[in-house]
Amino acid sequence: MSAQVMVVEDDEEIRETMADILEFHGYVPLLARNGHEALSQLAEGARPALILLDLMMPVMDGRAFRTEQLKDARIAAIPVIVVSAFRDLSEAVRELGPAGVLHKPVELSELLRVVEHFTTAV
Repeated sequence: MSAQVMVVEDDEEIRETMADILEFHGYVPLLARNGHEALSQLAEGARPALILLDLMMPVMDGRAFRTEQLKDARIAAIPVIVVSAFRDLSEAVRELGPAGVLHKPVELSELLRVVEHFTTAV
């Protein structure tokens, strides 16, 4: 069974492009337009090997999503990679405790390297 990777991104073009790339490389993408949609999918039982999380989104941003994720023991251990256009993320990274950071525009090779790293144990 292929590893699931959740993409939480409000920009449809970025979200769909990441989904296409993941699918092409054998992963099963789970897509959410904001943190609220992502939490709903996780509450319904989705258990991705990795979450790629944008920070700036309407409805529920990445910070609020991560705060709620860490409160729920069932999903707190799912690794999160913050994906952001912001260059200075040091404070956000410390606050949110993600497994890593990818800067937009994301290099294809870097995206695949990170995803492979977190999905090989699945």
